[in-house]
Amino acid sequence: MLQIEVYDMARKKVGTMELRSDIFGAPVKKHLLHEVVNWQLAKRRSGTSSTKTRGEVRGGGAKPWKQKHTGRARAGSRRSPIWRKGGVVFGPRPKDWSYSIPKKVRKGALVCALSSRFGEGAIVVLDNLEFPEIKTRQVAKFMKNFEFSQTLVVVSSDNQNLYKSARNIPGVKVLKDEGLNVYDLLKHRNIVMVRDSVERIQERLS
Repeated sequence: MLQIEVYDMARKKVGTMELRSDIFGAPVKKHLLHEVVNWQLAKRRSGTSSTKTRGEVRGGGAKPWKQKHTGRARAGSRRSPIWRKGGVVFGPRPKDWSYSIPKKVRKGALVCALSSRFGEGAIVVLDNLEFPEIKTRQVAKFMKNFEFSQTLVVVSSDNQNLYKSARNIPGVKVLKDEGLNVYDLLKHRNIVMVRDSVERIQERLS
C-alpha cells in the first residue's frame, strides 16, 4: 500500500490515506497511454468537413458550347472540376473517425496515467471540497492557497456550486470520478481529488 497526505481547503494536513499500489504504483506503459489518447482524440473529431462533387454543385445542365468547330476544347458541363466554381474531386466527406479498443487496454492506460501522475507528485487529495454558493472568487482563492495552475478537479458527486464557480477560470476543469480519463490526467499539471472520489476510483479499477 502507498500513503498520501490528505489536506483541507486551507492546505492544512488533516490525515493520510492509503492507495492501492496496483493502481497508483503500477509500471507506466507509454504505448498504452499513446494508444488511448489517440483513441480519445479520434472520438472527439466532428468529421463534418465536406465538399461538393460535380453532381452536387448548382448548374451544369446545358452544354457550354457545341462540340465541334469552335476552336475551343470540348466541354460538357460548366461544373466540371477543372472549371471555376466546379465540383471537387476526392474532397473531404462527412466521416466517423471513432473506433473501438479493448476495455482492458482502456483500464490499463488509466492505471498507468494515475501511477505516472502519482509518481510525479501531481496528485493532491482533499478531505472535502464544498462551496456554500456559486462564487468564482472562492475557487480562485483555493487555487492560490495550493499554488495551482492547469488543474483537474475530480469529485464524487454532482457539485454544481463547484462546477459553476470554476468554469470561468482558464485551465480549471471539474470532472466526476466516473468520467476520469487518460487525456485529462496527462493534460493538466495538477490533479485534485476528493477522498470519496479516490475510494470510488480504486473500487472501480480493482
